Amino acid sequence: MRLCLCWALAWLGLNALPLAAQELSWAQKMFEKQRLDFGKVATGANCSDQITIRNIYQETIFVTDVRTSCGCAAAKVSALQIPSGQSVVLTVTMDTMRYRGKRDSNAIVTLSEPTKGLTDVVRIPVSVYIRSDVVFTPGVVNFGTVDQGAEAERKIHVAYAGRADWKIVDVLSPKPYLSAKIVETSRVSGTVDYDLLVTLKGNAPLGVLRDQLTLLTDDQGTPHVPLLVEGRVESDFTVTPEVWNLGTVTAGTVKTTNLVVRGRKPFKIQGIECTTAMESFRVVLPPDEKLVHVLPLKFVAPSEPADIDELFTINVPGRPEPLTFRAQGKVIAAAGKGM
Repeated sequence: MRLCLCWALAWLGLNALPLAAQELSWAQKMFEKQRLDFGKVATGANCSDQITIRNIYQETIFVTDVRTSCGCAAAKVSALQIPSGQSVVLTVTMDTMRYRGKRDSNAIVTLSEPTKGLTDVVRIPVSVYIRSDVVFTPGVVNFGTVDQGAEAERKIHVAYAGRADWKIVDVLSPKPYLSAKIVETSRVSGTVDYDLLVTLKGNAPLGVLRDQLTLLTDDQGTPHVPLLVEGRVESDFTVTPEVWNLGTVTAGTVKTTNLVVRGRKPFKIQGIECTTAMESFRVVLPPDEKLVHVLPLKFVAPSEPADIDELFTINVPGRPEPLTFRAQGKVIAAAGKGM
């Protein structure tokens, strides 16, 4: 019977190999991951992950539909158009408040390339096991926006119902700038309550924060319970543009831009310096304090061809580290020069 079945599959042209062994379709090749497994999570946990969809082709690809096969999951993309070489993000979220136990779904994304008439449907299997005995409130450690160098703390309530002697043994952190302390607040007739105090330290890097703490319990079968940590660390100052792209400039040409320096409170700019070619850049510093400084910055291309890659430092009184921005470009000889 097994031989007959295998022969029938071959005759129909069906591939009996698992997905990992099959050749991916043109659309599947664009996806960073081919499946999501959240493992075992607590009730109320923020159960979300992202998949990068990168256009590896010359033509623009369009996302024409995004859906899931189960109400326990939701999916969305950051944009519906993916130019060549660019990426969008598929965000998949599981509902851990209304559902319990083993949940399986598919994130279903339809992609099309109209110039060749191509359409493909990509199914990303998504699975999770939602524990009913452990509940997080709230379901995520959300720090929001934190100033660079500042510390922040958030409290999560952890409730357990089951074994009378159940314990949280430790909290594991993947990053040195995240620490956590667990405090037992109640233990009555098989219910246990903890407060989890999570601290974001001042050495957290700039940018989006997305990490995961792990509660280590004394459960024999499922000792690990993950907890998502989110936030954004922002500088007390911003400089726009961070990189001034001069492009290709003919010798002797003058280009200008507005350099915008923004702070959280009024400040003064003490000076601007660059590494080698300050004679090619000209700026007038304002004498007063402002929340936002708009500085006309002028570049006078030198007479000889050169590659321009200058790092500027902006000195602000009272700030230990200077602000920085770059200017990059290429100077070429004027037409007819030297001929």
